[in-house]
Amino acid sequence: MRNNENSRYRRPQRTFTIYKSTTREFLGRTAQNWGLLLLFYLIFYGFLTALFTLSMWAMLQTLNDDFPKYSDQIVSPGLMVFPKPAIALDYTLRSSDPRSYERYVRDLQRFLKAYSLEEQQNLTVCRNGVLFEQKGPVYNACQFPVSLLDACSGLKDPDFGYSQGKPCILVKMNRIIGLKPEGQPKIKCASKDERIATISVYPKDGIIDLKYFPYYGKKLHVGYLQPLVAVQVTFGFKGLEKEVFIECKIEGSPNLKNREDRDKFLGQITFKVILNE
Repeated sequence: MRNNENSRYRRPQRTFTIYKSTTREFLGRTAQNWGLLLLFYLIFYGFLTALFTLSMWAMLQTLNDDFPKYSDQIVSPGLMVFPKPAIALDYTLRSSDPRSYERYVRDLQRFLKAYSLEEQQNLTVCRNGVLFEQKGPVYNACQFPVSLLDACSGLKDPDFGYSQGKPCILVKMNRIIGLKPEGQPKIKCASKDERIATISVYPKDGIIDLKYFPYYGKKLHVGYLQPLVAVQVTFGFKGLEKEVFIECKIEGSPNLKNREDRDKFLGQITFKVILNE
């Protein structure tokens, strides 16, 4: 009697088969079911792919290959230094050890190769002191004589002053398409402590000629060379280790800012030079 009661409440065992020959089912579905399921997902994902492709195509039709559609967030350029220091914005060197500065010298030589007379033969000799506005379709780039960098040009001193303990650092403005300065832009640099070190700036007063503006973009303005300002640091006293902060700012044009609460690096940059004896 007890065995009959136990058998009454015994749960039937479920079996799982990959293929059932009697109904010709594979994983619980017939060939027709599988076919309909695959067809559904093929149509579904095909529709999603087509919708995504159409959306991307429609968006790309609103863009211009030559000019950015939205540039109102970049109203004033920032500043960059070259060569790029190994750590943050600190240049550390020992004038008696060429290995401590050979990377800086090598990077400067490579960078300024594009500014050589041979490389600029096809560029235009532009009129000084005025904007070089162009209507296209061909956009010419102005020459930038590397001799403007004087002692930092590498023409007379291939070591750019590093072997003498008077290192040269290049400062340049970031490119902004269509930017037109409203005054005479210049990059003003100063030593934070002139008792430790003084600086020489090339071209004189850090002037950036208006003829290098506006910039029309990498695709249209082929061969464009950014105007450069060079800073040469000269230390004034003897010691085992000398370091000084150099601050550079954009000045001379009302629409080029060097101070912004939301971006403390806008239009200015500060770097440190450390010379070990």
